[in-house]
Amino acid sequence: MKLDSEHLEILAMIIEKGGLTEGADALGKSQPSVSRTMALLEDRIGAPLFEPGKRPLRATELGESLARIGARIHTLNTEASKLVQSYRKGHTGRIRIAGTPIFMDGVVSTLIADFHNRHPDVQLAQSYGYFDSLAVGLRNGSLDMAILPLHPNAVPADMTFVPLLPGRNVVACRAVHPLAGRGAITLSDLEPYPWIAPPPESPLFRDLQRALKSIGKEDFRVNFSGGTFASIVSVLAGSDSLTVLPYSVVFLARRTVGLEALPLKIEHPDRRLGMLSVGARQAPPALRLFADFLVEEFKLLEARMQHEQQVTRRRG
Repeated sequence: MKLDSEHLEILAMIIEKGGLTEGADALGKSQPSVSRTMALLEDRIGAPLFEPGKRPLRATELGESLARIGARIHTLNTEASKLVQSYRKGHTGRIRIAGTPIFMDGVVSTLIADFHNRHPDVQLAQSYGYFDSLAVGLRNGSLDMAILPLHPNAVPADMTFVPLLPGRNVVACRAVHPLAGRGAITLSDLEPYPWIAPPPESPLFRDLQRALKSIGKEDFRVNFSGGTFASIVSVLAGSDSLTVLPYSVVFLARRTVGLEALPLKIEHPDRRLGMLSVGARQAPPALRLFADFLVEEFKLLEARMQHEQQVTRRRG
C-alpha cells in the first residue's frame, strides 16, 4: 500500500494544531479540503484516524503513529526546501576551479580562505594547469572556471574572460637579501646572484627572459628551475637567489614569508589575470557568487598595491 506523503503531513499538522480548522489555517488550506483529504486517507488505509464523537479532536493510535511519520516527512521537506533555496542563492554547492600555480597559491588561495569564512557550505575543488589544459577542462565540463593570466586577443571565441588584475612583474628576493632596501640597483649589482626560473610551461618563464632582456641582462645563471610556488618561495627565503614574480604575489607574501620587490623597472607582460569560463554554459549559482567575490577582492587588492606604490614613491 502506497500512501501520499502530503496526506501524512496534513494529518501531522491537524494533530499538532488540535483540530481540522486550526490545521487547515496553518497549512493555508480550506477546512473542507483538509476534511476531504483525511477522508481519502481513511479510505485508503481502511481504518479511522480520529476517535468518533470526541471533542476536541482526538487521534486514534494508528492516527498518532502516522502523524509522527508525517511530522518527519514535513521536517525533511522543509530541510529540502531550505537546501534548494540555499543552492539557488549560491550559499551551497560545489565549484571546480583551476589555474596557474603561482597565482593560485600566491594570491587566490588567500582569497579562498576569506570566501569560506563567509560561505562555509560551498565546496571548492581546486587543481592546477596552464592555458591549453585549462581550456580543455572548461570545454569538456570537468572545470567550472579557470583563473589565469591571458592576453585579450588570446580569449577563445566560445569563452568569456573577466579581467581581475593588470599584469605587473617584479624582481623578487628575500627580505634580508644584500640588495634589499637599496635605493637604486644597477646591472652590475645583479651580477653575483643566481636566478630561479619558473616551470618552462609557465608564462612567467617567458616573462623572466623578457624582463631581464629589457634591462640589458642577456645572460643569467639559473640555479633552480621548475618546482611549485612553495618550493620557489623556500629557495628564495633560504638563499640570495633572485626571480621574477607577479607583484600581487610578492605583495601578499611579503609579511608571511618575507619577500621583497627590488626597485628595478622591468618589462611587464601584456596580459591580465582573470576568470575564464565557457560562455554558453549555465554556471552554478555558487560560482557566480564566488566570481563576484573575486572581482571585489581584486579591486581592493589593486587599490592597496597602488597606495603602497604611492607611499614608496613619496618616501623615495
